[in-house]
Amino acid sequence: MVEFGDKQVDALQQHSFQYFLHQTNLANGLVADKSQPGSPASIAAMGFALAAYPVGVERGWMTRADALARSLAMMRFLWASPQGTAPSATGHKGFYYHFLDMNTGQRAGSCELSTIDTTFLIAGMLAAAAYFDQDDESEQALRTLADALYRRVDWAWACDGAATVTHGWTPEAGFLPHRWRGYDEATLLYVLGLGSPTHPLPAESYAAWASTYEWKNIYGYELLYGGPLFIHQYSHIWLDMRGIQDAFARDKDIDYCENSRRATYVQREYAIRNPLGFAGYGENFWGLTASDGPGWTTRRIDGIERSFFDYVARGVPYGPDDGTVAPWAVAASLPFAPEIVLPTLQHFLDVYPQTIGEYCFKCSFNLSFPDKAASDGQVGWASSYHFGINLGPVVLMCENHRSDMLWRLMRGCPYIVEGLRRAGFRNGWL
Repeated sequence: MVEFGDKQVDALQQHSFQYFLHQTNLANGLVADKSQPGSPASIAAMGFALAAYPVGVERGWMTRADALARSLAMMRFLWASPQGTAPSATGHKGFYYHFLDMNTGQRAGSCELSTIDTTFLIAGMLAAAAYFDQDDESEQALRTLADALYRRVDWAWACDGAATVTHGWTPEAGFLPHRWRGYDEATLLYVLGLGSPTHPLPAESYAAWASTYEWKNIYGYELLYGGPLFIHQYSHIWLDMRGIQDAFARDKDIDYCENSRRATYVQREYAIRNPLGFAGYGENFWGLTASDGPGWTTRRIDGIERSFFDYVARGVPYGPDDGTVAPWAVAASLPFAPEIVLPTLQHFLDVYPQTIGEYCFKCSFNLSFPDKAASDGQVGWASSYHFGINLGPVVLMCENHRSDMLWRLMRGCPYIVEGLRRAGFRNGWL
């Protein structure tokens, strides 16, 4: 097997980056949720784009002027777009709707005002502000806009009178019933909320969030549990968690980067054990996360009744699991465990050419699902579309592995530093 080395990582990263070049409305900067024609914009994908453009500049995949123009177009649009309780608005209280019409920027369908997706959008703005640091008038304008957009977010409002943050809000029904509690992708949300100079989260919010953490021993690895792989990646894309610790981490004598490394190994061990007997699973075939799937259906395969899912958060070791793996999620663990990530990526390339699509790896594939519509020679099912929230992590985590670029940019952001300190983080680069 050919070794998956620096050249291959560069190609994978550049291939993923192309999504943001081609799936963007240049007039307003909005980025499509997925490559399906007619897809709305995803505000999380927009945040990933803002952070990916500087990587593209440094790697020579786009000019600084193009990156600046795209970023400014997006931020100017978001600043000027209507905020308020009208169902057709773009956002409210500084937050934005999960999905927006690619052309008008209005709320798409009946989606929620999303606290976590707004978090990734704002993080992208702050990353862009950290990168575009020259005295040029346009770069100064970008920094001013990013700061104003961040300061407008009313994090305290999103708590709806309690300590933890709600998942979101709709003008029709008010706040969603679910809250960000326990270990999940919301670390960055609480850090940005605590660091706000205008509408910060209450000081007790982080401890309230962490109070329902689950520390487990799985396959001999002691770790803070989160089943889907993206939980151990999304906040880490922006936050350099190496060597810094909050109260929980200090008590467990661990940092969250090490925790993500252990979670990556748990994923591989689950695939090796393959308790449900899915096709392909093994040492170099793993990666369960939130991803597209074959659809809500049941099939009898080799005498076993199998249930398959559409887009759900798959996880290990407790499921759900229908045999669907996401190669992009393997790539996004590169900074944590390159020694097991790189051979797995090479295995996908060597053995399963159906995993390669227009932009890097396809979102997900499933060897156990008998897809009659598959092309000649293709085994199983593969997603037809690419998603911005999958390809952004590939671009940015490959870069963190190669150069620490995004981590370095965000370490210099005073709001990030303040939020981490208010959350109780100490040691390391802090």
